[in-house]
Amino acid sequence: MAYERGDTPPTGDAAVEPVPLASVGSFDHEADVIIVGFGCAGAAAAFEAASAGTDVLVLERFSGAGGSSAQSGGEIYLGGGTSVQKACGFTDTPEDMYAYLEAALGPHADTEKLRLYCEGSVEHFEWLCARGVPFQESLYAEPAWMAPTEDGLMWLGEDAWPFSTLARPVPRGHRPPVAGYGGGLLMDKLVGAATEAGARCHTDTRAAALVVDESGRVAGVVARRFGETVRYLARKAVVLTTGGFVDNERMLADHAPVLLGHGKVSDGGDDGRGILMATAVGAATRRMASVEAALTVNPAMACRGILVNALGQRFTSEDGYPGRFSHAALGQPAPWWLILDEEGFSAASVGAPPDHVAETLAELEQDLGMPPGVLEISVHFYNRHAARGEDPLFHKDPKWLRELKAPFAAVDPRVAARFVENRREATGISGFTLGGLHTTVDGRVLHVSGRPIAGLYAAGRASSGIHGDGYVSGTSLGDGTFFGRRAGRSAAGSSH
Repeated sequence: MAYERGDTPPTGDAAVEPVPLASVGSFDHEADVIIVGFGCAGAAAAFEAASAGTDVLVLERFSGAGGSSAQSGGEIYLGGGTSVQKACGFTDTPEDMYAYLEAALGPHADTEKLRLYCEGSVEHFEWLCARGVPFQESLYAEPAWMAPTEDGLMWLGEDAWPFSTLARPVPRGHRPPVAGYGGGLLMDKLVGAATEAGARCHTDTRAAALVVDESGRVAGVVARRFGETVRYLARKAVVLTTGGFVDNERMLADHAPVLLGHGKVSDGGDDGRGILMATAVGAATRRMASVEAALTVNPAMACRGILVNALGQRFTSEDGYPGRFSHAALGQPAPWWLILDEEGFSAASVGAPPDHVAETLAELEQDLGMPPGVLEISVHFYNRHAARGEDPLFHKDPKWLRELKAPFAAVDPRVAARFVENRREATGISGFTLGGLHTTVDGRVLHVSGRPIAGLYAAGRASSGIHGDGYVSGTSLGDGTFFGRRAGRSAAGSSH
């Protein structure tokens, strides 16, 4: 049956079934390269494909570009010796950057992609600058999810154990000069660059399925716009940059159930559509269970106290990249608590006020519903070694170690989520997915047989990028833009 204008296609998972080219009576629009999704990866791909002289059309499901990238902190993980690093007094190399990321993003990081990313990091930084993305040459030195200043460089766990023993500690979190969320500024520059290069965009257009010819080559996209079916012919290739699948409860249950019941870091459109469309034509996936988690605790507070589980037991180091203690929390009995004292709370620049305060640990653990005596044991063990500048359990940096003294306080991440971002979360943890389509370093989507699927590319969180089981802030925007560029160039040169 041919898809005609105004037809209502199947709904649910059936809607992603590929549409045979021979069944399409005519196309409403065509371009050399069709890119699905206008986040950071889509913008980078669109710029490169358009700059290569091809006709580029981007399909965006919402009424404007940006996606989840625009709602992010805006950090981009870059290193190897950028001008910002040098201006802040740091010497870095691609080798040190690789050594840190291979460990921090592992186990099972994609080492081929990671090596290219590290070796090309300085060039990619300069490419971003040339697109108008600004970076202030100053360092924010406190642990943080996002810097509350306009500083252009921040630490993301490079100076914490065990990573400080594997590579020279150098900060690599590059960010636009915006206090807090800088993703909007980043995306304004990238979308503007893609548009100026000649890329066109159809907004309010939700891709439904891929069009394939009799040989299996991807030849276009069937989409929905204001209730009507719209058909797009891709003369060269289709690039999927549709984001991850944290907003798809069924896919989470099938692939990443660890995030079920937790909050979602997304713009609401990360429903895995691109992944489903591609797997419907036989595409392989990789690392679908890998996720990033974020416990709503101010890292500047956390490093000055201890994190404990519902049983009052300390389970992780509190310094370094906060995603690591967030991941550790996922495997612990909930709820989780940050225990600190008045000096620790006062030293942190900002954060949620404590939810429970008590003169003794016995009182505090009773308030928190913990087994009697367990929190006391945890704090006394920590204090005894902190007094000597040691942390035999988790090797927290000595600069954060000191004895916790009465009165004691507990911060609840569930309440902190409302304090920081006015979010109501049952757990105090939110996250997003890292797994996706299996691609080559140039973005070609691989079939389950291992061969590339002709005419199909992917980048960003729709694909499996440099990550294994670990994550560091800035590696989504970095991975997405870096490999989005490569996918765009490759798609522009596609002849089959």
